[in-house]
Amino acid sequence: MTLIRPDLDTLPAYVPGRTVPGSIKLASNEVADPPAPAVLAAIARAAADGNRYPDLGAVELTGRIAALHDLAPERIAVGCGSVTLCQQLVQVSCLGPGDEVMFPWRSFEAYPIVTQIGGADAVTVPLDGGFRHDLDAMAAAVTERTRLIFVCSPNNPTGPAVHRDEFERFLAAVGSDVVVALDEAYAEYVTDPDAVTGRPLLDEHPNLVVLRTFSKAYRMAGLRVGYALTSAELATALRKVCPPFSVSSVAQAGAIAAIENREEILAGCAKVITERDRVRDALLAAGFTVPASESNFVWLPLGERSTAFAAHCVEHKVVVRPFQPDGVRVTISRPEENDALIAAASAFTG
Repeated sequence: MTLIRPDLDTLPAYVPGRTVPGSIKLASNEVADPPAPAVLAAIARAAADGNRYPDLGAVELTGRIAALHDLAPERIAVGCGSVTLCQQLVQVSCLGPGDEVMFPWRSFEAYPIVTQIGGADAVTVPLDGGFRHDLDAMAAAVTERTRLIFVCSPNNPTGPAVHRDEFERFLAAVGSDVVVALDEAYAEYVTDPDAVTGRPLLDEHPNLVVLRTFSKAYRMAGLRVGYALTSAELATALRKVCPPFSVSSVAQAGAIAAIENREEILAGCAKVITERDRVRDALLAAGFTVPASESNFVWLPLGERSTAFAAHCVEHKVVVRPFQPDGVRVTISRPEENDALIAAASAFTG
């Protein structure tokens, strides 16, 4: 008799970005600046009550999110980062083997992990030649077994955003019997006027879930707070499978303060966007292929040379994220750190 599920032997491990002492870390999509002062003050106050359990329903935070997006609170589900909400979506939509979860590939590496943990079957659809979602191919791959589809916009790790018109056609083609999760973890960095925003589509599509996070633009990756905007039915289901007390008091307090100081905090995105475009232009000038990014990172589709490039960068005291054999993702940081990346990349001859 075995005590452990045998399929766990094949479960892909989530690989975090490396930290190398003395080197610049551009391997995780973190923001270089610390949380805002108001957020730090809020979490310090909340830590003083660390002997108490957090608010199970995250009632105040849910209300702030609801007001921010002009939605009823019952249409909000808060989670321990948006990645846990991805896993909860598998749990609420799939019964087990035979049920299918679809996502583009390459995309967020947690999608295949949460799919297998949930006992469902993964169906992947390759990105198109521009490193974007091929939504027509994804719609054509839908079967009667498809229960959940992840759409990542902007796509992690390649950077392009899904456009509004193509996403609306996709929703129409998929129909209302499949849950569609639009993962907008990097929404605050989008400048493409044609990019989709999920919130305006929610009332027309009750099967749509929009995922957001405080980890990126709000500079709170270590606090683990994400949320879902959706129908009351789906939000209720997500809350049912959420582990009790999974969003700490400190995290809830920090997220509330972040919303209260939203304009000041998100003003920092402009610096990231400026640097993103500068880094891309420099890499293009150095001869690299770099798709237009709507996120806080850029993608180098280096194929089999990805690992070699990452090793070369480490030799130059810069740590990037290889996804062998597809490409390398580089997080945008402060100008001087980005300059070090540009110099290292320009010296690459592999």
